Amino acid sequence: MTDPYLWLEEVTGERALDWARAHNTVVHARFADSDRFRDLERRILDMLDTDTKIAYPSRRGPWLYNFWRDAEHPRGLWRRTTFAEYAEDAPDWDVLIDLDAVAADEDENWVWGGATVLRPEQSRALISLSRGGADAKVVREFDLERRVFLDPADGGFFLPEAKSEIRWIDIDSVYVGTDFGPGSLTDSGYPRIAKRWRRGTALAEATTVFEGESSDVAVSAGYDRTPGYERHYVGRATDFFNEEVYLLEDDGALRHLDIPSDASESWYKDWLLVRLKSPWEVGGTSYPAGALLATDFEKFLSGAREFEVVFTPDAHTSLHGYGWTENHLLLITLEDVQTKLYVLTPGSDGWRREPLADTPPMATTSVLNLDPLESGDEFMLSTSGFTTPATLLAGAVGGRTERLKQEPGFFDADGVETEQFFATSDDGTQVPYFVIRHRDRKDVPGPTVMSGYGGFEVSRTPAYSGASGMGWLERGGTWVMTNIRGGGEYGPQWHTSVQKANRHKVYEDFSSIAKDLVARGITTADQLGAVGGSNGGLLMGVMLTRYPELFGAIVCQVPLLDMKRYHLLLAGASWMAEYGDPDKPEEWEYIGKYSPYQNARADRPYPPILLTTSTRDDRVHPGHARKMAALLEEQGHEFWYHENIEGGHGGAADNKQSAFQAALIYEFFTQMLIERRA
Repeated sequence: MTDPYLWLEEVTGERALDWARAHNTVVHARFADSDRFRDLERRILDMLDTDTKIAYPSRRGPWLYNFWRDAEHPRGLWRRTTFAEYAEDAPDWDVLIDLDAVAADEDENWVWGGATVLRPEQSRALISLSRGGADAKVVREFDLERRVFLDPADGGFFLPEAKSEIRWIDIDSVYVGTDFGPGSLTDSGYPRIAKRWRRGTALAEATTVFEGESSDVAVSAGYDRTPGYERHYVGRATDFFNEEVYLLEDDGALRHLDIPSDASESWYKDWLLVRLKSPWEVGGTSYPAGALLATDFEKFLSGAREFEVVFTPDAHTSLHGYGWTENHLLLITLEDVQTKLYVLTPGSDGWRREPLADTPPMATTSVLNLDPLESGDEFMLSTSGFTTPATLLAGAVGGRTERLKQEPGFFDADGVETEQFFATSDDGTQVPYFVIRHRDRKDVPGPTVMSGYGGFEVSRTPAYSGASGMGWLERGGTWVMTNIRGGGEYGPQWHTSVQKANRHKVYEDFSSIAKDLVARGITTADQLGAVGGSNGGLLMGVMLTRYPELFGAIVCQVPLLDMKRYHLLLAGASWMAEYGDPDKPEEWEYIGKYSPYQNARADRPYPPILLTTSTRDDRVHPGHARKMAALLEEQGHEFWYHENIEGGHGGAADNKQSAFQAALIYEFFTQMLIERRA
């Protein structure tokens, strides 16, 4: 069957952009041309720009680095300060890069992409900048002492726009993977070749240390600078969830780490940690998926396979994250999607486990800024809940934890409560979700919006959202966050059990929660909205075409929708381990049953839908949303389409664009779910 809308896949084609602009005009007129919209947009922008929000730092020894945007600096400032200064109410920041000034001087639409600081010297940094917020970035070397970008003609490291990987080895050499020319990228558009590049030589003269296959997702190389434990390594991601890791010897030989390719490995000094994503039998012992194992690294390399289990999952508890201080291993666990923190200390009698700090219920607490080589056993904690603004704390293992920063509230949360419920999915699985609503509105079903993702082992946990508070809770709405399968809330099996042929269970989970919300009297079908982006946008497309009777309105952001061609567009080939290969008839058999673009029908009523995307999204192709909107228009369905001409996969390149996107969503739901029923 010929696709009549293939021309909309021409990202910057004038015909396609004119089509997008025409639909943007309709959206602006309907949703963005009112005092109510402008007031909400202003409030959200004020929140994003305010200097009362926490300037989250990245710790590098004595320095705390931060990237900051506000009204005066919409593109942002990269800056640093000391820990002692940061603890003050108004820290004195040393501005390293004013990106607004750089963009103006160079007449480029630069969006910050990150910085990699050379350690321990901290005299140089590799700065990534993108045009309009794309994944593809330009990399430039920056001198932190002279505050200038180094000219490539004078030996400064520089990479032209590409999806690159670059990591410091020392001040005069880096590992790099980038677009070296024809055949140097994988089918997914990421580096296929890793090279060692020395200062003062041309990129073309860099020495190849590893080559992967074009069918791989990506290849990378790096260097562990821990004194006395220096190690060079390479990684070959054969698909999105499997990677082969090798130590790179001085003579160029590769030493494979013989662990399951779907496991996550890390090492620190004498310890090798392995987090399993599937069961593993080794050395005569069986270990479950989700377990974290520890062993002596050198003994492992010599052939020993004796592991200590430092974390074992159960039906309610999974490992959410972990990291080293100088002498301890910190664990972050999820117990029915609520965080608990522990400190593990290795010793001659095994590992001692103790609570690290108290964690509030219905909230998420994260561990930040572990720097075992330069900051000892110090750490930071960030905690927030749906109605509780973020708090940043600092402490050290065995000592007190003290509050550093506290964000103010940005909406009226008085009387708003958080509850957790469980819905029964079609196969009997209990699926959790959180409901956030005002206590005075529990007696009558009301307008409700549920959000979902359900993929790639991404766990969704409670967090403060001023935008949803202002745009929805204050208007009397109920907000729902779902923890459907496909995420990692209950460990890797919560994800792996719904890959490929079992993908339908993700959609059954979400639809079961929608039905449960109605059964509990929280809402009604015509008052229920749903929102999701990226993989969550695919979820929204399936809800529209498979479960339209359950919803009163849907917002579908930067989505995958044409699953027949997703693997041919941008980074899509890297996701075949998640969804399957549509070119294989046996896999298209199950993909084709839910692919929204192929399953849209003119003779079936759909709820109104708002589709949003970004021209500059070079991860999920904007053609997905464009083509779906065109098809829905042809079929006579009620839809709206908005495309940000820049902004990358996040949909926005600065705070102003982010505020517009958020206000648009809540205005859409207000009109569709509240006013339409009035």
